[in-house]
Amino acid sequence: MKYRHIFFDLDRTLWDFDAAAEVAFERIYEKYDLKNLGISSAHEFHEVYHPLNEKLWELYRANQITKEDLNRTRFLKPLEHYDIHDVELADHLSEDYVYWSPRIVRLVPGTMELLDYLKPKYHLHLITNGFQEVQHIKLNGSGMEPYFETLTVSEEVGVKKPNPEIFLYALNKAGATPEESLMIGDEMEVDIDGARAAGMDQIFFNRKNEKAEGERTYEVQTLLEIKKII
Repeated sequence: MKYRHIFFDLDRTLWDFDAAAEVAFERIYEKYDLKNLGISSAHEFHEVYHPLNEKLWELYRANQITKEDLNRTRFLKPLEHYDIHDVELADHLSEDYVYWSPRIVRLVPGTMELLDYLKPKYHLHLITNGFQEVQHIKLNGSGMEPYFETLTVSEEVGVKKPNPEIFLYALNKAGATPEESLMIGDEMEVDIDGARAAGMDQIFFNRKNEKAEGERTYEVQTLLEIKKII
């Protein structure tokens, strides 16, 4: 096999972002007594939050809003959905969410088994758009940190996936060439298209088995299927 370096996305590829977020929402829901403000459950609040947060992340990736804008607005908008106009509360919710979500360890099924399988054979790396301080907490707390030789975060590069520059930066940091490298991620546009533009082969982790347009070298629906490819 020609690959020597394997690059992973982190959130929703190895780290079960949504499962951790659900628990974090339960904690902030109870702490701030959001039921008393007319929000019927933590799950409902997360359901309102999720699409609004996804839109804000799209704007952040496109450099149309800042990290600070994202952190404040992603809770301000869901609160406004319930006619709660409280900037101070939104800031508190954001601060607590940022604290708790990376400390609630939830991994995608098969993560550690796959890393154990790959580590003796390949150089493993991470490329993420997530915030630098948060991603280090996730890696350290989950036990994944020793598996990876490099971590490339968009904040250090100044560009975000799918910009091919972040992939080229990560390759250079790892001492790897595109031809000997493989990118694994769960988002076609962000992970797969960006890696392909940088000259890398890719595995699209289509966990939800959704129809997705675009070219990819390989596609899997579970992490352990990757063992059949590399």
